[in-house]
Amino acid sequence: MTSQYTTFPTLSDRQSGKADVTGMVPFLFWILFLANVVFALVNFPNIPEWRWGDLFRTNGFTLLLFTTVSFFSAIISTYAKSYFKERGQRSKFMVLCLAFTFAVLFFIISEHLLLLLLGWLLMGLVMSRLIGFHADWGEAKEAKKLSRNYFLVGSFLLGVGLLVPAAYHNSITLSAWTDAIGETPKYIMLLSTFCIITAALIQSAIFPFHKWLLSSMTAPTPASALMHAGFVNGSGIILTLLAPILIASNTLDVLLIIGGLTAIIAQFTKLIQVNVKQRLACSTIAQMGFMIMQCGLGFFSAAIAHLILHGFYKASLFLSSGEEVEKLHPKAPPSIRIKWYQGLIVLVFSLMGAYLFALLTGKGMAWDSGIFLTLIAAIAVGQMTYNLVKQNPLNGWQKIVLPPVLFISGIAVYALVYTTVTTFMNGMEVIAAPTSISPFQMAFGIVFLIGFFIMKLGSYRKIPWLYVRLLSLSQPAKKTFLSFKN
Repeated sequence: MTSQYTTFPTLSDRQSGKADVTGMVPFLFWILFLANVVFALVNFPNIPEWRWGDLFRTNGFTLLLFTTVSFFSAIISTYAKSYFKERGQRSKFMVLCLAFTFAVLFFIISEHLLLLLLGWLLMGLVMSRLIGFHADWGEAKEAKKLSRNYFLVGSFLLGVGLLVPAAYHNSITLSAWTDAIGETPKYIMLLSTFCIITAALIQSAIFPFHKWLLSSMTAPTPASALMHAGFVNGSGIILTLLAPILIASNTLDVLLIIGGLTAIIAQFTKLIQVNVKQRLACSTIAQMGFMIMQCGLGFFSAAIAHLILHGFYKASLFLSSGEEVEKLHPKAPPSIRIKWYQGLIVLVFSLMGAYLFALLTGKGMAWDSGIFLTLIAAIAVGQMTYNLVKQNPLNGWQKIVLPPVLFISGIAVYALVYTTVTTFMNGMEVIAAPTSISPFQMAFGIVFLIGFFIMKLGSYRKIPWLYVRLLSLSQPAKKTFLSFKN
């Protein structure tokens, strides 16, 4: 993928002796990251809270998020220094990367609702510029326009969702807004919740708002890494900040359904892609579905842990995507045949992994939505372990020892990250609000598992109409794909 976007230095670049000031941007990000790490280590677990009137506030949650974002920006901008060969393009990306990072910071520390909205809007506008980075490409211009329209609609909906209750209660700060939610009339609460959820779904490219992400492949690889590692995760942050209204309006099941269906459908569409970036985009949509599903279960700290782990995973995949591009002849899909004892082994280790996660985190021991959280943890880490194992030739004792070691180690790491994130979030309005299991949730859990195993076994390939429908669903917008002569 890399060769598609890089260009050679121009004559003016080679002759110019002026220092490239934007080359200092990665250094700035590394300084910010290290400063955040030092501050966190010194003050952990009692991170102090600071407020600047009604405008800004910082706490453990904001420190955790900005430490993560500054790390991603440092890694990606460092990679971009060697990725962009032309100084003009390199400088342009560095400026946009800097603007995006500080837009995220502005968003997560904002206490005033108008500043929060401004930060959300700025993130979208800068990201649309990154998507349309190559201004001379017709497809890039169309992708920029499409994504910008999505983000403007999402910002408008978020504005309605925040400002209507704010106007009713005459509250303009985030803390006052959440404190007054319980006294909000039902019709205002439902309108606000609908707008907030829709804005979050747009940001994370959840079905049916996924076209902007599938059409963003015109962005250079560093921009794609920044988008998938940081931008799409914004929905998890906003849903966590506004969790009180989701609980008060009894709409968590809506998030559970939307997230679960998206996770399964996007995994289906991922398996039929032949383009590396398109496959990664479908994978991101699926992971965002898992994150939304965790919010629907009431475990907002788990959603934040998931988006952080996803950021590391997806940034790594995008920055190494060029190495995966090969010219291969089409091959028949692999035949997946699982023997009965192999299926038994998978089941045993899945149960062991779920129990270990519940034991380490204390979630899933009671008869509540925490049971589904342990199921998601087992599936997510099991999938990651499977992917790691299948990429490495194993033989003999390795086949017996390595998979369970990776699986159990993955569960332990996931539990550690979850516990650490929960500690950083102490003081938030809502960290976790598990709900009692209903027959509806149980039925949906069964449907989710059936869909997951149909996907893993490749059974959908035997249903032509479903295959075609999934292929059509996973295509970018028409004007953003091979529509112009460059």
